[in-house]
Amino acid sequence: MPSLDARTRASLKDSAFAYVDSRGQRRLPIHDAPHVRNALARFEQVAFESVTARERAREKLLRAAAKFGVVPVGFVGGQLEKERTAAQLKARATEMARWPRGSVTFLLTDIEGSTKLLQELGDSYAGILRDVRALIRANVRKSGGYEVDSRADEYFAVFAKPARALDAAIRVQLALARKTWPDCDAVRVRIGLHSGRSSLSDSGYVGIAVHTAARVCDAGHGGQILLSSATALALGEQATVTLRTLGRYRLDGLAEPEELHQVLAQGLVDRFPRLRARAAIARKTAGARAH
Repeated sequence: MPSLDARTRASLKDSAFAYVDSRGQRRLPIHDAPHVRNALARFEQVAFESVTARERAREKLLRAAAKFGVVPVGFVGGQLEKERTAAQLKARATEMARWPRGSVTFLLTDIEGSTKLLQELGDSYAGILRDVRALIRANVRKSGGYEVDSRADEYFAVFAKPARALDAAIRVQLALARKTWPDCDAVRVRIGLHSGRSSLSDSGYVGIAVHTAARVCDAGHGGQILLSSATALALGEQATVTLRTLGRYRLDGLAEPEELHQVLAQGLVDRFPRLRARAAIARKTAGARAH
């Protein structure tokens, strides 16, 4: 591209630039094809004074590209992608504004044996995963919960009240038990619930409560619903089902053992193998006799 010296630049009219700011500073010269190409490449590097100013410059640049026969390869697609991303972020922020704060209850699910299912089903697994997510999402919403994240085989939701989270977990397990799958015998998910305080940042919930909920979920088996001691305590008399105390377990990343409880309700499987976590060994009290 030929250089644009100060004298030549000064001789150009304002219309020869895609953007002229409020102080009269002229940027992105577009008076010929080489400079239009350069402006297309440098557009995202300009700090525009407003969204309106940016849009006007973008439209002016595209008109210049058409005038000089420059095909804006990648530019339009990049702009559309940026607009889509901005719209998604705005929608995400609007949704997050509705999420509960303070003491909340987290629900996490994970598909049991997902790697084996993927190997057996191949491309059909994508349909299984889509259906499982849709089923979980529908029941979380029915119970008044909010989807926080869904990635790979996991699903993460939050509830203002522990009873609502418990209701969603039971709904999900019962719905999965009733569903028939065209390509496999059954699809089972493990579910973990934990209640606690967590901070809500721009990227979502952060804090030990989130980590604890994930570890509680990891300890279970497909078809099983596990509760932390905090959730069992928070439920109190609100619990409309029986909770079976399973003992204290050491969960990865947690300093202290966690007492876990299994939900027992009509229609749920009630017998499972040993939990996928190390049982905590009770410490002997001082002065106790050894046997």
